[in-house]
Amino acid sequence: MANPTAAMLVIGDEILSGRTRDSNMHFLAGELTRHGITLAEARVVSDDRAAIIAAVNALRGAFDNVFTSGGIGPTHDDITAEAIAGAFGVPITQRADAMALLAAHYDRAGMPFNEARQRMARIPDGATLIDNPISTAPGFTLGNVHVMAGVPNIFQAMVASVLPTLTGGAPLLSQSLRVNRGEGEVADPFGALAAQYPDLSMGSYPFTQNGVFGTNLVIRGTDAAQIDAAMVRLVVLFA
Repeated sequence: MANPTAAMLVIGDEILSGRTRDSNMHFLAGELTRHGITLAEARVVSDDRAAIIAAVNALRGAFDNVFTSGGIGPTHDDITAEAIAGAFGVPITQRADAMALLAAHYDRAGMPFNEARQRMARIPDGATLIDNPISTAPGFTLGNVHVMAGVPNIFQAMVASVLPTLTGGAPLLSQSLRVNRGEGEVADPFGALAAQYPDLSMGSYPFTQNGVFGTNLVIRGTDAAQIDAAMVRLVVLFA
């Protein structure tokens, strides 16, 4: 049986402008791989309500899980929560439980729980909160969509909260072989080997080091015995 699938939606003008480098997709991919969930697609959209709604609806219909990052803070351009509510066609209101968490947090910090900060308690109807042990402001899950902060350490903490609740499959395993040959030289025999192991994924990744061209040949799959057998064949091919 195939592993469950996932997509990631990165939200924010700052990502598309190049002002901020996204690291959340890399982190999520590794965590999902270990959990036996296949990250099959990733998209980046601007802080535009219609674009977010369209992307969320496309992805949630195509994959078992969707993870979003960004746009759930206190400022005017943090519109992700409202867009998710729009995608599902449900109201969004200030949730009493989220308000209580945030009020207690700012009280402990000796900071005013002002109107801007109260915006972070706006949660679509029917959603469940995602714990945020870093800064308290919660993410949420609605249907198969998990809505998380964009700040990397908060995103990572939220992923840690959500993953144990999700059904995973067999962890994805991988082995690699580094050869000092260009992709054009290895393409035919490597492609023939891939055809012999249809249940495995094989990829080639070129590199240049000290003026030498080479290729990393990677074999991935969930069956360790098949990977081992394919690697033996691969080593023989390029010995």
